[in-house]
Parts: sequence; C-alpha cells; structure tokens
Amino acid sequence: MSRLVGNKAPFFEEAALVNGEQKKISLNDYKGKWKILFFYPLDFTFVCPTEITAFSDAAAKFKANNCELIACSVDSFFSHLAWTKQARSEGGIGEVNFPIIADLNKNVARAFEVLNEGGVALRGSFIIDDKDVIQQATINNLSVGRSVDEALRLLEAYQHTAKVGEVCPAGWKKGDATMKPDTTGSKEWFKKNK
Repeated sequence: MSRLVGNKAPFFEEAALVNGEQKKISLNDYKGKWKILFFYPLDFTFVCPTEITAFSDAAAKFKANNCELIACSVDSFFSHLAWTKQARSEGGIGEVNFPIIADLNKNVARAFEVLNEGGVALRGSFIIDDKDVIQQATINNLSVGRSVDEALRLLEAYQHTAKVGEVCPAGWKKGDATMKPDTTGSKEWFKKNK
C-alpha cells in the first residue's frame, strides 16, 4: 500500500459499464482531471449498494471539483448492467453516474493491491491527482462502508494543497485555515486556532 501513495497510479484499460453501455475505459481517458477510483467486493451484496448509490447521488459535487468517480469490482459487465436495472428498493443500484469497471481478470484490483485471498476486492479508495499521482489511499475490510463526505473532504484538501502549497491540519474542511509547512507557519496557525 505505502508504495502506491505518492507514485503514478497503475495504468488500467478495461471494459466498463458506462451509461448503460459497454465501453473500454483507461486511465488515459481522464488526463488533466482528478479521479477517485474505488473498489468494492461484489454486485448484488449488502454494503456495496449503499456506497455506490451514495457516491452516485454525490457525483455532481465531485464533478464540480474537476474529479471523476470510477468504481471497480471483479464482476462482469453483464452483472453490473443487471444490477443497475434493479431498483434500489429491491437490492439494486438503479442508474449510476459514473463508470463501473468489469475487472473479471482481476488485473486492476491486483495492480492497486486490494485483491483479497478470496478473490474479491477490498473496499479500496484512491484519490489520483490531475497528473495521475496517487495522493491518498484507504482500504476497508469487507464489512464496513466508506464515507462519501470524507472522500470529498480529502479530495478538496489535496486539491487545495496542490494549488496553494500549504498543508491542511486535522479535520480541515474547505474554507478553513491552512498552514505554511514550516516552523513559523505552524506556530502562526496554532496561535490563531488554539
């Protein structure tokens, strides 16, 4: 895991469900954009639809930050398609506002080091910047879902530091004060924020 953060994201090119159609997508399709690539174990499960629908419902917030969402599991395109055709109230996910990679060969999950011994992806999330460098990675075990609000907060924090060259203290939210990454800057921040 640690070797991925701060390095170029592994290249991928795979079939995906995109707006109800099968399409090949690759990392190159997102040049100049920030990306959040998130893995989930399997279609037609229990925690997974709560995450996918939450990200889908918030997709416009990520797009407003020049960020594209990309989901990935080891299921087939046809499984993804069937899941989107099923209503949320029936265990489906309905229409989704981002591509879902069909990683049947498990190459993407392996490359991002989230494939577990059972052959499914753990809940890995990767914030990849506009230069394709992984800025943040988290991996949850299968039983606990992720927070979309936290993913958005982290995206905004990394974008802010990339833009202004300052660092974000614990719990930073958009609009909060940042600090200069030196001893004087940190002292100034603590004086104002005690």
